Amino acid sequence: MIAARLHKYHDPLTVEQIAEPTITGPHDVIVRIGGAGLCRTDLHVQEGQWKEKSGVVLPYVLGHENAGWVHEVGSAVDNVAVGDTVIVHPLVTCGLCRACRAGDDVHCENNSFPGISVDGGFAELLKTNARSVVKLDPSLHPKDIAALADAGLTAYHAVKKAAALTYPGTRAVVIGTGGLGHIGIQVLKALTPAEIVVLDPSEEALALARESGADRTIKVDGRHVDTVMELTDGKGAEVVIDFVGERGAIEDGVAMLRNAGSYFVIGYGENVNVPTIDIISREINFIGNLVGSYNDLAELMTLTAQGKVTLHTSAYPLDAVNEAMTDLDQGRLHGRGILVADAA
Repeated sequence: MIAARLHKYHDPLTVEQIAEPTITGPHDVIVRIGGAGLCRTDLHVQEGQWKEKSGVVLPYVLGHENAGWVHEVGSAVDNVAVGDTVIVHPLVTCGLCRACRAGDDVHCENNSFPGISVDGGFAELLKTNARSVVKLDPSLHPKDIAALADAGLTAYHAVKKAAALTYPGTRAVVIGTGGLGHIGIQVLKALTPAEIVVLDPSEEALALARESGADRTIKVDGRHVDTVMELTDGKGAEVVIDFVGERGAIEDGVAMLRNAGSYFVIGYGENVNVPTIDIISREINFIGNLVGSYNDLAELMTLTAQGKVTLHTSAYPLDAVNEAMTDLDQGRLHGRGILVADAA
């Protein structure tokens, strides 16, 4: 099959022929990929930032946002059948550890992470397991929803936690209207009564934010923190959801946070540098967000089927993967980039 593999950190991916994955266990599922989302994490993997955490051996196939059609199943699989349309939860989980039994499968003690620690979906076929596939209505095309497997799931996971902290009259500040941000705005609109205030340096991105349901948009122009503080009568926002995590976003976000407010970290790239005395005296909270559970993904797909969440996407053929990653890296890609294998 055709796949895009990383052979050396910092080098472009190589599109080449490799062996197809095979069924080796009773709960295995092989998915024919109909769409694989591009994520900034793919750039971080390429740059070697995940080298120590993943322990992966090069070369391997990237791609952790995947959807497609069931191609083959193991002998014990009965929740999906060959031909079913599915979206793939990013993790392959065991179902037996304490985290899995608590429904917190994102912290499975025995997980593998296609596209991070094992071969992913920048290919014609992907190997996963029965616990990781969410069956979809066949009217949904994988290329239209693939990025919800991680970008959408991560945004939903964070917003679902933030929703418990909002009530009528509260404000949620969203930093960044990229591939994750525009999904997060839609989920905020669906789950919370908060006024949604969105910050971004791009007018095009702010237009996408308004289209996605933002109540107010503010351009990052050097006065944006002051503008938010004026909007909140000098108190700051109850919730800040940061989809950027670098280039000054963290410092700005903390400055816009109300006392006892909560800062949700989704984007990453820099450090959170806040004096502990400020955390204590202001009683502010920092919440990390790693993907989301299987149930989170199933709930997100319900919102998608109801028309409450839609993706803004740009499709690329698989052999244009390096062009797509360059567009993402240089900020030319708004919304989510989707790779589509020729065979899909």
